[in-house]
Amino acid sequence: MGGISTWDWPGFLESLGHFGVDLSLDRMQVLLQRLGQPQAGIPAIHVAGTNGKGSVCAWVSHVLWAAGYRVGRYTSPHLVNWRERIWLSGEYISPGDWSQVLAQVRDCLQTYAPGEASPTQFEVITAAAWLYFCQQQVDVAVMEVGLGGRLDATNAGIEPVVTAITSIGWDHWQRLGNSLPQIAFEKAGILKPGIPTVCAPQPPEVMAVIQARAEQMGSPLRVVEPLQWSGPQAVRWRDQVLILPLSGEVQLTNAAVALAVLETLQERGWQIPEAAVARGFAATRWPGRLQRVQVGSRRLLLDGAHNLPAAQALRRYLDEHQPGPLTWYMGILTTKDVKGILATLLRPGDRFFALPIFGHTGTHPEELAHLAQILQPHLRSVQALPDLAALQAQLQQPSDPGEPPAVICGSLYLLGQVMQACLGWDLAC
Repeated sequence: MGGISTWDWPGFLESLGHFGVDLSLDRMQVLLQRLGQPQAGIPAIHVAGTNGKGSVCAWVSHVLWAAGYRVGRYTSPHLVNWRERIWLSGEYISPGDWSQVLAQVRDCLQTYAPGEASPTQFEVITAAAWLYFCQQQVDVAVMEVGLGGRLDATNAGIEPVVTAITSIGWDHWQRLGNSLPQIAFEKAGILKPGIPTVCAPQPPEVMAVIQARAEQMGSPLRVVEPLQWSGPQAVRWRDQVLILPLSGEVQLTNAAVALAVLETLQERGWQIPEAAVARGFAATRWPGRLQRVQVGSRRLLLDGAHNLPAAQALRRYLDEHQPGPLTWYMGILTTKDVKGILATLLRPGDRFFALPIFGHTGTHPEELAHLAQILQPHLRSVQALPDLAALQAQLQQPSDPGEPPAVICGSLYLLGQVMQACLGWDLAC
């Protein structure tokens, strides 16, 4: 594997992009087997759900790290840098290690026979994460499901000590099923025989599916209740106050899921002092979720809000903390509930700017702007921006006195592009 540090791994990943998403465990099982089963023997915490998966993974991984464990974390998608997906005890994977583990997977693929089913891009990166965690001898791997659960690449060969399901809502119905029970069935596919499961509150039809799966697997099921605020960004847990740096009411449920996961580990003999829970919670960061930033004189709120449940959560947050007209910069993938997201978020008197999402099937800005005007005819202004340079030019202008705060949302891919192009951020540095 000579020249690992300089080989064209971006080109390698791009060459796999045309395989898209193809939910199946067969290719991943073959790939892991040929790589020597790097995931074998690594205790894992497996997290599925529609929204909140990343936040739960962030809470849990930071606490376990604070408790002295060597913690690997695998999440998706990334915002700015591919290396954000693989995290080890407070640090993203280094450029050299990232290049090396991808090269190992690439070399493995070169042994495939002509016509043999090639792994997808996500499967290759998941395998690279397992290789890295194996080589780094992690004590535990916190693994976020990419899509669904039952047939997701993270579900191949995994050995969880606890599984978790966050809030389930209407998203990815094109692949997971066109009803909430069907979507829940796919996500509940991460449950394993005898392995405890933590679950967020769910609609009755969703909970029925999860309970049936838990009974079938003999998996002890714990359904959490959302925490309650005891002060600004603070909740009470046992006899102490925990600081929640992540904003929004949804984090009361996500934090409850994370705490229940940690309590389950404690019950199974894991050494997680309460002081480590407090330190880990206070240190948790998860960019792009109700994140406030200042660009010159402009105040911005960044939030993915990439599906209807997330848009509803964002709207509730804004109604409480930022009532009144807003300026929206929005891009939404064509595979999402575009009308539902717009109708949920927009209000009379708002300004709306539609943005493209480069490299993904984003709704065309002109079409998005037109749809916004139809769904909310009392917008103060509507405009389609051709590119991020136009957004950057707007953000660099001084804001007028009394100008409404701006929200950039609609897609995590869009947020990553804005962070990189307009804010100059590289989160993995």
